[in-house]
Amino acid sequence: MKVLIVGSGGREHAIAWKVAQSSRVEKIYCAPGNAGIEEYAQCVPIGAMEFDKLAAFAKEEQIDLTVIGMDDPLVGGIVDVFEAEGLRVFGPRKNAAILEGSKAFSKDLMKKYNIPTAAYENFTDPRAALEYLETAKFPIVLKADGLALGKGVLICNTLEEAQAGVREIMEDKKFGSAGNTMVVEEFMTGREVSVLTYVDGKTIKPMTSAQDHKRAMDGDQGLNTGGMGTFSPSPFYTEEVDAFCKQHIYQATVDAMAAEGREFKGIIFFGLMLTEEGPKVLEYNARFGDPEAQVVLPRMKTDIVDVFEACIDGTLDQVDLQFEDNAAVCVVLASDGYPVAYEKGFPIHGLEKFKDKEGYYVFHAGTAKKDGQIVTNGGRVLGVVAKGENLKKARANAYEAIDLVEFENKYYRHDIGKAIDEA
Repeated sequence: MKVLIVGSGGREHAIAWKVAQSSRVEKIYCAPGNAGIEEYAQCVPIGAMEFDKLAAFAKEEQIDLTVIGMDDPLVGGIVDVFEAEGLRVFGPRKNAAILEGSKAFSKDLMKKYNIPTAAYENFTDPRAALEYLETAKFPIVLKADGLALGKGVLICNTLEEAQAGVREIMEDKKFGSAGNTMVVEEFMTGREVSVLTYVDGKTIKPMTSAQDHKRAMDGDQGLNTGGMGTFSPSPFYTEEVDAFCKQHIYQATVDAMAAEGREFKGIIFFGLMLTEEGPKVLEYNARFGDPEAQVVLPRMKTDIVDVFEACIDGTLDQVDLQFEDNAAVCVVLASDGYPVAYEKGFPIHGLEKFKDKEGYYVFHAGTAKKDGQIVTNGGRVLGVVAKGENLKKARANAYEAIDLVEFENKYYRHDIGKAIDEA
């Protein structure tokens, strides 16, 4: 079969790598792709938001399955466009992708269906938000309602910080129209855990757990980023936590969406906070996490194409979803200055060293080809991933592996997975 993957980051590279392992797949295309994805797929110069061009390409090339990797096209309704053309596509329709597209919607859904989450209020008027903050308890969290590349969340320790945050999100529109509505949420404390799940509208099957590191600098300092590294599984995601989440969060969310007439097929990413009162939902995403996919997919034993098709066909209950009994750690190699300002176009050396290293992977996030050479082309450049028999071994392997790759202004965090030591 022929498969088209839509996207251009490390997540899409990991998906392409996994799809390439399926015995059912003859040819992979990726739009627009990147320099690393070219190893597995033919990259085509169509942007992820060019829905009509993508659908026309899928028809012309007789694509059997399209996989949408990114949030923007899902929230924008790409699945509806493909389905209207009679094309098979993996991902939620627009009315279901709102689970990620609007934080206000997802908070209201959780409140209505008693799914555990932080207390909150939604605001469309900055003056009302400022008034509310006068009596609020700090620290407090401000969230731009719409998509903001994982960066539209501000944790404010004082009233002054929160007032500045309201101006930033709602008045200065730092995150564009994503800030037209803002969620003000109680600050929760505890361990953060990410759980990705496959969903076919009624059945939900969790993948292995993971934990992301969002801040740019060591010790969780600095600005929020798209993710500086991750590890899987989380030692804090116990069997007891899993049982609670399956009953009160995962299935409850799928059922709630179905009850609202928003059948969800695809991936629901649950961002969880393990609080003293039990697990609560921090956020939902409607696709694979990035860089969570880079540690979860290398541990997945089941043919991913079979799972994608089962989600589309409503037969996920018949799939035996299996993962390896080991661990994986991803360290993101970024351009120094990310996420604010950074230079690109530097040649990358050493990528060939990963070719024959079993259990070691390098997934391209922001790369391009220039004069036959692979160069840096983004803030997050590469995700270096290593597996190991346990988390400590995987972490040691990943940090050893980052020395195999060099480029000018290479920057990374030194403490990815450090929480493992506290488990």
